[in-house]
Amino acid sequence: MKVTAATRSRARHYAMQALYQWQMTKKTPELIEAEFHSDNDMSKVDVEYFSAAFQGAANDAEKLDEQFAPYLKDKKLQELDPVTLAVLRLAAFEFGERIDVPYKVVINEAVNLAKKFGAEESHKFINGVLDKLAKDLRQLEVQQQIQQQ
Repeated sequence: MKVTAATRSRARHYAMQALYQWQMTKKTPELIEAEFHSDNDMSKVDVEYFSAAFQGAANDAEKLDEQFAPYLKDKKLQELDPVTLAVLRLAAFEFGERIDVPYKVVINEAVNLAKKFGAEESHKFINGVLDKLAKDLRQLEVQQQIQQQ
């Protein structure tokens, strides 16, 4: 299958939902991924990206949490709703492990997921956290973007 922006977006969509399910059920990532493959039409999904993003974010959740926790303003990690937490973990994973994806794409996709699945204003919160995190994890890319403007 050809990888397109749409197949990647669907991969992120499912990865975020899988992270949410993992957080809520505490089932193994392998079991949740298998359930997603059997319960969903994955024919128009970048399956490799889905697997890498979900497994990577689930397996490195603690490390990812530590990366974005300083930018949560006055909130504590434990106070985040499960959708916001899943979106932030997925985006933090992409910032660190998928440098082939521009940071603006990561932020935009995360904001779109928050608008679709999150609480009413969660996309604004997520945008703010990820904007600060990008300056940490993608420093050179952010600086180049600023210089080009």
